[in-house]
Amino acid sequence: MVRYVVPLMLLVSSVLMAFAWIGHTKFRNKSFLTALVLSWLLVLPEYLLNVSAIRWGVEVYKPSEMAAINLSTGVLCIALVSKFFLGEKLSVRKVIGFILMGISVVLVVI
Repeated sequence: MVRYVVPLMLLVSSVLMAFAWIGHTKFRNKSFLTALVLSWLLVLPEYLLNVSAIRWGVEVYKPSEMAAINLSTGVLCIALVSKFFLGEKLSVRKVIGFILMGISVVLVVI
């Protein structure tokens, strides 16, 4: 069970972090303080998920494997938030880069 829950927790953590990092840029008409507070409200559950996943995951995954999952899902979520929430166009080169990152995680974790 932990084998499947930990990557899912890291993925959800990465979604929250992507919105905390760049999601606020969609609302440039809001004050910096508003963006800061809302970002921190997203970061708290993200941090709880991330730390919990890593603590539980040590039973199944090596720390380097969890780091690879965490970093790659973070980059993937940034790409998805950029594309679908912020409306950024992703070039073919960027898409290929994200695919290569996904392949690299598979190679690290398997």
